[in-house]
Amino acid sequence: MPIRRYKPTSPGRRGMSVSTREEVTTDKPYKPLTEALKKHSGRNAQGRITVRHQGGRQKRFYRKIDFKRDKLGIPARVATIEYDPNRSAYIALLNYTDGEKRYILAPNGLKVGDTVIAGAGSPIRVGNALALRDLPVGTQIHNIELYAGRGGQMVRSAGTAAQLMAKQGDYGQVRMPSGEVRLVHLNCMATIGQVGNVDHENVQIGKAGRARHMGKRPTVRGSVMNPRDHPHGGGEGKAPIGGQPKTPWGKPAQGYRTRKNKRTQNMIVRRRGKGR
Repeated sequence: MPIRRYKPTSPGRRGMSVSTREEVTTDKPYKPLTEALKKHSGRNAQGRITVRHQGGRQKRFYRKIDFKRDKLGIPARVATIEYDPNRSAYIALLNYTDGEKRYILAPNGLKVGDTVIAGAGSPIRVGNALALRDLPVGTQIHNIELYAGRGGQMVRSAGTAAQLMAKQGDYGQVRMPSGEVRLVHLNCMATIGQVGNVDHENVQIGKAGRARHMGKRPTVRGSVMNPRDHPHGGGEGKAPIGGQPKTPWGKPAQGYRTRKNKRTQNMIVRRRGKGR
């Protein structure tokens, strides 16, 4: 997927780049698989802002994605490759031989007219979905289930892929895109291949307006706030932070581990990053 850059006819154009979306074959979604997506602007049920810097995005519809891949043994033909405004990856519309239609995440290399299938005995081919126990060691996978039957929860962003490293007992070792090695039950489903839209990370937004269209509101630096509003605030002139960088609530902002799920602690074989 090539990236298109523009001549700097304005300050916003100077750093802007866009995806040419050559893989996309239609600009209209399949209506029965869409539903209205309500705007929340980062607010919870009480109306309080719990996620800052959100709001004012472009209106859009949600596409219902089949993360479970539970139509086993029924082949499907790829009808279209489509853009999805709700995620970085492209999606593919499948026409099953029994007449049903479903969306899946479009893997890299999947084209209109290809046939995909899910379930035991399926060929080891891009777009097919199998349980980890049926996949050979070393296979690149995505859309991986954490719990069998719940649907894929891991490795769903554009350009990402995990790798099945080993199998031992009822669990397989999966190396995540972050470098973390994690145990996943062999009954969990995964889709073969790398998620498509690989060049998504190379697109430059270029101007503030594009960020506003995506629902991203401006971020104010803590150092320009008052002391009561942020730990970095206050002081005469351009004052230094003083001590370690902190969040507005006083927690360390860099390198501070927030994971506290002891129930699944033993599922992590190797942590991501250096020296961890």
